[in-house]
Amino acid sequence: MKTLPLLLGAAFVLSACEPVNDSTTDGGIAFIAELPEAVRAIAATNQNLDAVTVDPIDNCYVYQHAGPVETTLLPLRTREGRPICIQQAEPEEAA
Repeated sequence: MKTLPLLLGAAFVLSACEPVNDSTTDGGIAFIAELPEAVRAIAATNQNLDAVTVDPIDNCYVYQHAGPVETTLLPLRTREGRPICIQQAEPEEAA
């Protein structure tokens, strides 16, 4: 039973960490009302397509996953496992 104090200590330390991308920290997340059909067509199954938003850091779609312990945002992926992102327009070069 030497591991029990270690587990309790780890839980205490981790509970002090600030949650990232948690919908309860800022009062809610603005999910996309109508996900583009092209995104729906390439998204893998078993992902919540009713609660999707875009991560402003990398412009990739993320979805709300309700796990047994916590609800968090996970990258929305294609059937091949690639993240689905919004491609940025290339800036035009000056003439």
